[in-house]
Amino acid sequence: MSEGSFRAYLAHGSRKISVLSFSPTSGKMVQLQDVVVNGDDVPEDVRAGRFMALAVSPDRRFLYATNRTAPYSFRSFAIDGTDGTLTYLGDAPAVESSPYITTDRTGRFLLAAYNPPDRRRRTGFVSVSAINNGFIQPPHQVIHTPPKTHGILPDASNRFVLAPACDGDVLVRFTFDEATGLLNPNELAPIVVRPESGPRHFVFHASNRYLYMLNEYDGSVYAYSFDPRDGAMSEIQIASVRPAEVDKDVNPRAGDLRITPDGKWLYAAVRVNCTIAAFAVDQITGRLTPAGHFPVDKEPRGFNIDPFGRYLIANGLMTNTAVTYEIDQNTGALTRVAETPTMEDPNWIEFVRLP
Repeated sequence: MSEGSFRAYLAHGSRKISVLSFSPTSGKMVQLQDVVVNGDDVPEDVRAGRFMALAVSPDRRFLYATNRTAPYSFRSFAIDGTDGTLTYLGDAPAVESSPYITTDRTGRFLLAAYNPPDRRRRTGFVSVSAINNGFIQPPHQVIHTPPKTHGILPDASNRFVLAPACDGDVLVRFTFDEATGLLNPNELAPIVVRPESGPRHFVFHASNRYLYMLNEYDGSVYAYSFDPRDGAMSEIQIASVRPAEVDKDVNPRAGDLRITPDGKWLYAAVRVNCTIAAFAVDQITGRLTPAGHFPVDKEPRGFNIDPFGRYLIANGLMTNTAVTYEIDQNTGALTRVAETPTMEDPNWIEFVRLP
């Protein structure tokens, strides 16, 4: 991968997306464009979504966002290949409020997980929508899941799709047909975790042989072996992101989970004390070794790692900052090297290397 030109796409609450230039050598960011998703004219009787999720197409030509202010929708943007700025393409209806989206590996389908905001009728869904040249279509498949589905990803083979259900304490597994864009929920049983763990986000290792899942309520990280031939999984370890000073009865509010592109370092956001927990990943066994907790701005709901694996950018939700940390390639330690002021509620961030 050449150094090239990089852009960062940063979501602010449910209202705006900022386009920033990103230096892969210094980690510094400079704002280039703001795109409005929701203005200030949301009706008083409508619950304005506080966060949105972002996803980039595999060919890096399109950015997709979830509009979590009713009426719920998916929003498409074209990415200018020269300067990385965004052009709005259109909206498609969503089933409910979606905190996580991704594309399949071909970029022809959008996969979405849903977490309805009304706790009195909270359930879970996943959906699949076709994408035609960047334009998202209405979902052609919707499947009920256990409650509070909070993530969804395909494996590298594009044959399996997984979705953690935070309030169901399960990781739901589907087979996926990339020709038809249909999920099959009947071939693989869900993976069950300890009660009240709260499965939230997960990542695949670069080898596609391991999977790591972060649990929001107890701060555990489950490490699994993964067989891309049949989707079989086996638990190999349970680690923890809970800081030593946080009592075992206190919810650590574990948030996002990311892994470096080379699969060497795993990072998890811990909102209870505003730290990022680091783990070294054994490339042979897949097991995790704690590498420390590193303080970040309040509070780290969303963060990401640049495509070279040199920097981790953590957004301070309550300080309105996006802070760049250099990753020590030998120890996994994070060192603060740059700070970018942001608008209100910075959360999700994605990176794109321009052609």
